[in-house]
Amino acid sequence: MEVQGKVKMIGETQTFGSNGFRKRELVVTTEEQYPQHILVEFVQDKTDLLNSYKVGQPVKVNINLRGREWVNPQGETKYFNSVQGWRIEAAQPEGDNAPSVAPTEAFEPATNLNEEDHDDLPF
Repeated sequence: MEVQGKVKMIGETQTFGSNGFRKRELVVTTEEQYPQHILVEFVQDKTDLLNSYKVGQPVKVNINLRGREWVNPQGETKYFNSVQGWRIEAAQPEGDNAPSVAPTEAFEPATNLNEEDHDDLPF
């Protein structure tokens, strides 16, 4: 899966526990009629992927959805979801992805046409 938009926030790398678990959060704001602010977590060695990105930069983030179940001390079962990033790349801003076309002024009309020449096209 993929999330595309502009970087709204890049958090600092956080380290948890004695095992050195690392996490870093990124918020991407989608560019659609109703923009969404999507929190994406990068964990362990993937936290370094965010080092070269800045707030406001258009990005494309490859993600996995993660879900887990937890039973609280009262015996109630709760479910939690997270969005985990595993790849990020710079994206072209909207409107910049149109194919480049040479302007019509760059072409000159043909002047050596002969009306008596018949082409041999079958249509």
